[in-house]
Amino acid sequence: MKNIIYIFLLFISPFVSCQIKGNATTISRQNIMASEELANAAIYGKQINNFRQQNLVPNPIMTIDVKVLNNIIADSYTAVFNLTQIGKTSEETNNLMRERVAKVKSELFAQGILEKDFVIDIISFIPVYETVVERKLFSTEYNEIPNGFELQQNIHVKFTKVNQFEKILSACANNEIYNLVKVDYFIDDIQSVYKKLRIEILKVLKEKKQFYNDLGFDLTSYIPTIADTKYCHFPKEFYKNYQAFNSISIEAINKKEGVIKAKKQTSYYYDPISYKDYDMVLNTSIVEPVIQMGMEIKLQYSPKPKEQKSIKKEIIKNKYFMVSNEGAITVKELKLDN
Repeated sequence: MKNIIYIFLLFISPFVSCQIKGNATTISRQNIMASEELANAAIYGKQINNFRQQNLVPNPIMTIDVKVLNNIIADSYTAVFNLTQIGKTSEETNNLMRERVAKVKSELFAQGILEKDFVIDIISFIPVYETVVERKLFSTEYNEIPNGFELQQNIHVKFTKVNQFEKILSACANNEIYNLVKVDYFIDDIQSVYKKLRIEILKVLKEKKQFYNDLGFDLTSYIPTIADTKYCHFPKEFYKNYQAFNSISIEAINKKEGVIKAKKQTSYYYDPISYKDYDMVLNTSIVEPVIQMGMEIKLQYSPKPKEQKSIKKEIIKNKYFMVSNEGAITVKELKLDN
């Protein structure tokens, strides 16, 4: 009996391990299999090889590279919704739009949204045409005539906490506003964030310089060159998608019947910048999507060229040399008449 349980656990363990990794990882492996037409063992082996450290090659030019990342929770957000209203007349169209917006306002104000944080942006107000067919004795004409009006607006709603967005979305949906255009993230004092990054990057740089000094390298005997950069990425730049299931049906194959494919639901998830290439990450544990601001600095130290000893050259002017038969050299001054 123990042997049977052991065999059962042996077969079920890989399945449990795969499930912990998540659907997105599983699907990404399936996509690789489809594109490269390889078996699982070949794919896993290839992935392991990619993780191996490359061989180090000594270089007379020393490079010190420091990367620091900061995960910032936004101070405020702005959600933008698009809504369209049509009517037979311009007055009717305006009144219908005004009623919808007023209902949304009353619901949002009741939930704590301030009036100054609710802005309407009018996009377009145009007539809508329809084609009328006019048949004549020897021809047919198609004429466009105004049949109504279309008013399009954007609603901008500012909020300060992520949990408020669910209530905003619900208030818009209750008034037939479903088109969420985007959500913008804002930081009140972005300069203070970069200032903190510079402080942290100097700390790491100082530690790395000390490491080379401890190894016996005198950095004062090198010529330094520098390059640096900074960047800011918002959550909308890092959303990825995947499909969480496939269409394989063993039962349909056995019955030799056709398979009607269902529409696959596309899922999206937030995949921020990985921490593996960074020397320091501030606010590492994140739950909600954040603004990721980073700074990098690279220093290269080239050996200073060795100084060449200067050779003193004696220049003899107005002198001549006399060589005797015995090989003796006599230097005499040459007097020139002015």
